[in-house]
Amino acid sequence: MTDSLASLRADFETRSRRSLSLPIAGLIVWAAAGAYGWNLTDRSAALLLVIATGAIFPIAMLVARIRSEQVLSNANPLGRLMGLCVVMVNLLWALHVPLLVHAPEYVPLSLGLGLGLHWMVYSWIIDHPVGHIHAIVRTIALSAAWWLFPEHRLSACAAAVVLAYVISIAMMATRQIPGPVAAGAR
Repeated sequence: MTDSLASLRADFETRSRRSLSLPIAGLIVWAAAGAYGWNLTDRSAALLLVIATGAIFPIAMLVARIRSEQVLSNANPLGRLMGLCVVMVNLLWALHVPLLVHAPEYVPLSLGLGLGLHWMVYSWIIDHPVGHIHAIVRTIALSAAWWLFPEHRLSACAAAVVLAYVISIAMMATRQIPGPVAAGAR
């Protein structure tokens, strides 16, 4: 590889334009699922969440189009790494589906945690702690919500994920981007 890590990061920042489309889509989906799931049984809430989280990527693609953001970029190795992280997270459906069938009360926790694992790598890619903060807040808040609100697990877990997204989107939208890419990334 002839490109330096700094130039790859700058290129990633330019192409992704702060990478807001996926978190915005996630916030929309989790907020909607939490609002609709308040009075559902565990099984119905789990089914709703499985269907709803399937909408995150298509919504993100729409938001990305509006924002001129390149979500899928094979031109940059860091973009490919982020793509592999998305695949990694989606391999956990091998866990989510059996939980949906046999232990639906765990689905808000498993989806909430599983779909947030890639944030750690995202933090490394952009060399900023936002992903670490997101993953830690999300994990702690999800765990607390799942244990503290057993009668409303979907809504409580959704609120925890939405909280993590709100914090992250605010950090991502306002963070300083180093170097010449800063003007093009806004």
